[in-house]
Amino acid sequence: MRALRWHGKHDIRCDNHVPDPSIEDPRDAIIKVSSCAICGSDLHLYDGFMPGMKHGDIVGHEFMGEVMEVGSANKKLKVGDRVVVPFTIVCGECDQCRRGNFSVCERTNRNKDIADKVFGHTTAGLYGYTHLTGGYAGGQAEYVRVPYADVGPVVIPNGLTDEQVLFLGDILPTGWQAAAQCDIQPTDTVAVWGAGPVGQFA
Repeated sequence: MRALRWHGKHDIRCDNHVPDPSIEDPRDAIIKVSSCAICGSDLHLYDGFMPGMKHGDIVGHEFMGEVMEVGSANKKLKVGDRVVVPFTIVCGECDQCRRGNFSVCERTNRNKDIADKVFGHTTAGLYGYTHLTGGYAGGQAEYVRVPYADVGPVVIPNGLTDEQVLFLGDILPTGWQAAAQCDIQPTDTVAVWGAGPVGQFA
């Protein structure tokens, strides 16, 4: 398959002949990507600001597509479903997930011990965003393995285009969460710093 891969600071390339992903766990799914986006935080990878990238890592954490294959334990998805995949990989079962603190899922970061040292506390696993967040292949590729695919992906109803729903994976919820955490009231006057899409969505 083709995929955008990190080869060093200021060196991200569209590579051919990248191995296709495969089912590794019964809860997995394989997604054929129909749309993806570049997040502002991807610039931290491009500029070499975020540590933990390795030569050949597939980048990208905003993507959606069609389910091509599901693991034997995945009862949520079926082949042919269109889904938006949230950037945070969550198990749905750990204490933090049960509390709704999905960004700090206790199970999905395969490099939890390293992240604990660097960040002070681990994050959940993230797609295409350094080995500090699990080293998962990202969504700027033709196909993506989605772990815990019976929890995160959002099935898209018929009649909605990719352009209408793609931002549900990261950037729209980020802006919405910022506004929600501010507890904005109808009589408040609010100023948003930031001219990018997160600021616009907030």
